Amino acid sequence: SVKDFINKVEDDQKRKDSFRLIEIMQEITGEEAEMWGSSIIGFGTYHYKYDSGQEGDFLTVGFSPRKNVLSIYIMAGFTKYYELMEKLGKYKTGKSCLYVKKLDDIDEKVLRELIKSSVEFIKDKYP
Repeated sequence: SVKDFINKVEDDQKRKDSFRLIEIMQEITGEEAEMWGSSIIGFGTYHYKYDSGQEGDFLTVGFSPRKNVLSIYIMAGFTKYYELMEKLGKYKTGKSCLYVKKLDDIDEKVLRELIKSSVEFIKDKYP
């Protein structure tokens, strides 16, 4: 279960931040937390289909408490959120991953806005 998985996280701060992310993401999505594989916690799903014909289902938003960082999955990516990213705080990004050491390093209000905007984008793009 999600709770069992989080309770096995060794780092106290990362465990606390994980439970906080669950609250935030549940509130924004209205979805329950679900395990996606062995280490990703996701909220909601969407079905994608690329021009190549490849298709599948994936989480709308989620995160994983990795050893060194929290990986927060913002499926819309970050290019359209330049202004939000400037106000977010201390982080790194991948294509659709936001990497933070701890939630205290970023502005929660900005994170909420980023998650909400991404969820809305995904729902509009993949109804």
